Amino acid sequence: MKLHSWITVVAALPCALHASSTLAQGYPAKPVRILVGFAPGGGTDIMARAVGAKMTESVKQPFIIENRPGANANVAAKLAAEAPADGYTILFMSVAHIMSKPVYKNLGYDIERDLTPITVVSEVSNVFAAHPSLPAHSVKALIALAKAKPGELTYATSGVGSPEHFAGELFKMMTKTNLLPIPYKGGGPIAIDLMAGHVITSFSTMPPIIPHIRAGRVKALAVTKDKRAAVLPDVPTIAETVPGYVMSTWYGAVAPAKTPREIVVKLNQEMLKALAAPDVKERLAALGADIVATSPEETAAIFKADIAKYTKVARAANIRAD
Repeated sequence: MKLHSWITVVAALPCALHASSTLAQGYPAKPVRILVGFAPGGGTDIMARAVGAKMTESVKQPFIIENRPGANANVAAKLAAEAPADGYTILFMSVAHIMSKPVYKNLGYDIERDLTPITVVSEVSNVFAAHPSLPAHSVKALIALAKAKPGELTYATSGVGSPEHFAGELFKMMTKTNLLPIPYKGGGPIAIDLMAGHVITSFSTMPPIIPHIRAGRVKALAVTKDKRAAVLPDVPTIAETVPGYVMSTWYGAVAPAKTPREIVVKLNQEMLKALAAPDVKERLAALGADIVATSPEETAAIFKADIAKYTKVARAANIRAD
């Protein structure tokens, strides 16, 4: 490179750094759209609204939730991947988006290539829940009933390759039972139909189902993590009956790829600030959520590890979208 070229580059560096700093300081200058790939009332929606409301208070610009359910939340993810990389469209996601990668052949986007991580917000256990009319009151009794009536018992999912679907198929594989998956567009609609008895069981994520368990409108047979949940201390783990069974769901946020680093960092900082707020911590704890609050780099590492993990599970359980 010629000397005058080096001089030009060096001279431009302060301007570039100043522009980046100014960009972050002035962001956001208008409302930010938060895409959610599930219907209102589900776990991802609940997390997005809790964090988005607190961020609105902090930066004095509205963070507006836009629910775009469909295809296990991949409709919203594709929209986010195709949005301008300016920080004004972000996606609140869950591990469902990671699970989709080995399940769907033609997603229309790649989560590692087309979206950039911001943070993992929280982690929850799924709950193996049932309509009160189900004669089985324990995992052991449910297994016996399922074996006596193969293919007759149903369980709700948020779509092919969703956390509920993975949890159910893993349960079937490990217990050698045959439960019929019924797809919905999120945890909210699942809870409504489970209470109505239109579907008999579900491996629901904890936030949307907890209020209905407490009210006695559905019953909890077990939780899916390897330890009992603090909000449901009397409910056993599935692993207490089926050794080795473990499943959980996490929620997070991403932005379109090539979103300026300074904006990603500011979004991360604002989300972590929201998660540290006492009222948010109290609300999420009441819903059984453990706050995670990772950096963008830590989030990327979680994505990579979970893609490898769930690719193995999808192959073993033959989970795929036709």
